[in-house]
Amino acid sequence: MMSGAYRAVWRWHFYAGVLVMPFLMLLTLTGALYLFKDEIDQAVYRAMIQVPASAQTADPDQWLAAAAVAGQGRAANVLVPARSDQAVRVRVDRPDGSRRTVFVDPHTARVTGVTAYGGVTETIKTLHSLSLVGGPVGKALNILVEIVAGWAVILCATGLYLWWPRRRTGAVLRLKETDAGRRPFWRDLHAVTGFYVGGVIIFLAVTGMPWSAVWGDQFMGVMRGTGLGRPPAPAAASPWSHAKPHDAPAGVGWTLEKAVLSAPAHGHAVPSLSRVLLTAREQGLPRPFTVSIPQSSDLAWTVARQTRQAEDARSLYVDGATGAVKADLRWEQFGVMAKGFEWGIAVHQGMQYGWLNRILMLVGCIAVWVLAISGLVMWWKRRPPSLSRRRLGAPPSPPGPRARTAVLCIVIPLSILYPLTGLSLVAALLLDRVVRTFAGSKTVAS
Repeated sequence: MMSGAYRAVWRWHFYAGVLVMPFLMLLTLTGALYLFKDEIDQAVYRAMIQVPASAQTADPDQWLAAAAVAGQGRAANVLVPARSDQAVRVRVDRPDGSRRTVFVDPHTARVTGVTAYGGVTETIKTLHSLSLVGGPVGKALNILVEIVAGWAVILCATGLYLWWPRRRTGAVLRLKETDAGRRPFWRDLHAVTGFYVGGVIIFLAVTGMPWSAVWGDQFMGVMRGTGLGRPPAPAAASPWSHAKPHDAPAGVGWTLEKAVLSAPAHGHAVPSLSRVLLTAREQGLPRPFTVSIPQSSDLAWTVARQTRQAEDARSLYVDGATGAVKADLRWEQFGVMAKGFEWGIAVHQGMQYGWLNRILMLVGCIAVWVLAISGLVMWWKRRPPSLSRRRLGAPPSPPGPRARTAVLCIVIPLSILYPLTGLSLVAALLLDRVVRTFAGSKTVAS
């Protein structure tokens, strides 16, 4: 016989899966695609990206002028590729608030193509963060991502509790049943997948939290306030300022997100991309890198190296008019929390350790789908005869407070760490109480 604690944890494991698995499936599908963003870009935009290699280079300011005309707006940043046979990519901000990516041949300043900002992979990215819709709706959906990530950790914790060996049975470490038509096969598949890949799923959920609207902002605030995040601005430069959306530098990572330095005007000198690129070359900054062009004339231009490994991060803050370096920030100058933060993001995106890293994250994404499908099949095979009587086939609620204590001991620590998940847990507890009260009153009436 199952104990009351086991039934209580099973019940919450079931409801957590019902509530968050659809969202987890979407997040892991888009996340798996985003792992191959470079390959997707090459396949979709090859004709725009590939240009004839040449030793000659057009004036970089002509790149911006050509992109501004083609994109019908203002050039906001430019990605300078690693290879000479690839086009530069210029982000153009249009007056109506929309953005475009303009591909420009760096040797001739000829526009090779125009797409919506970021193209296909940007759409995948916004779907992954549920921020495809802007405004309050997009904010609410982004908060939902945080709640789902917290519940994903709860799913793994309760699943481990259910898997743990007891006197009545041993832990499932391999498939014992080979007949896919029987429920034990799907039960074993569910348990084995969760045991071997659960750690990867938890890692993806935890390292995905920095993207969240509430927990991520709070974490960044603590990191900066304790001095364990971004380094202080160099003594020769002005203090950090918080950039407006149109001036936020691109490619600098989450630690330096929206951080800008001032660069006072110098008479009639005009900021120039050519001058900034010359400074980057003199400073030995490897390509590829992204140059962010501030709309405000009193801000420094930001040149951020595009890296795959977190420890290769480097950002230059350059006076666009004189080419003077205002700051040169590297990985070694980050605080402990910032290093862990950036490392987690690099691993989450499958970049830190090459193909092995990418494959491991892909396995985690596939495992979520295996868990979801196997869980659905198990429910279908044990569903109640009639679903029309408000019976979902959930494990029965055990009586007594000791059973519910087992659940709370698992989820309360996680709810403290992730407050929005805790609030959703309170709502779920209240709903469960209402459902049990309603079911009890129906039983008495019958």
